[in-house]
Amino acid sequence: MSSLPPRALSEFGEVTRLVVKHARDAFVDQATIDAEWRPLNFTHAPDFAKAIDEYDRFLDLLTSSDARLHFLPKASGTGLDSIYVRDASVVCDRGVILCGMGKPRRAWEPNAQGAAYKTWEIPVAGEIRRPGQLEGGDVVWLDSGTIVVGRGYRTNDEGIRQLREILGSSIDEMIVVPLPHWKGPADVFHLMSILSPVDDNLAVVYSPLMPVPLRERLIARGVELVEVPDEEFASMGANVLAIAPRRCIMVAGSPRTRTLLERANAEVLVYSGTEISLKGGGGPTCLTRPIARLGT
Repeated sequence: MSSLPPRALSEFGEVTRLVVKHARDAFVDQATIDAEWRPLNFTHAPDFAKAIDEYDRFLDLLTSSDARLHFLPKASGTGLDSIYVRDASVVCDRGVILCGMGKPRRAWEPNAQGAAYKTWEIPVAGEIRRPGQLEGGDVVWLDSGTIVVGRGYRTNDEGIRQLREILGSSIDEMIVVPLPHWKGPADVFHLMSILSPVDDNLAVVYSPLMPVPLRERLIARGVELVEVPDEEFASMGANVLAIAPRRCIMVAGSPRTRTLLERANAEVLVYSGTEISLKGGGGPTCLTRPIARLGT
């Protein structure tokens, strides 16, 4: 396999390679789920058999894009949350950056991903070290030179400083925005909980929780905002994965958001995510780590 660095410096270019972890390898079995779901703050215990079926249907949507999938294996020290592979790494122009998890029970996930990247001959450009904290769900590329980082409970100032140092001159601008307290430190909340670009001039947002400077910046860039209604925020209407410009995947249960996307000439693919998404608080962006996209 080529050791050339991955390039996924946008959130909407056509995906050609991405990392995933199957529910059977993250959840392991029903006994593991029953032991871990409460400490990990899942809302309910996923059903193992149903989760596997849901994940297979999700993979069907991903493979419709002809993307090459890299499957993370079972790994000692990782738990149910490891299904949400985006959070443990960030992609830059020189490879992947291993994150420093803000959720203590996820601390071993970056090491596990690092071992897999080595096997796949994908270079690691750096890693976030303690006391730095940085999770991939708080990092969004607006274009190949502009990155937005959400400062919240999962990503701290030191983690952001280290990320900026690792990126160096490879970016033109890092925009740091404060995230709201919302439901507190134990909640699953990232920047991508409220922002999902689906094209260079189209993004799905939940404005009531969006930092004003970021919203203003998007509008100034000419980005049309698809506004998620209040009743569809909990069903992850704002968590949308673009697999190509204006071709995206979302969890079933947000019909108004889907309609707004389709009115904006977006193709929307939907999966049932009761077990793999809603119970653990991780939508389609969380379930994937794109490592190469066309046009970036």
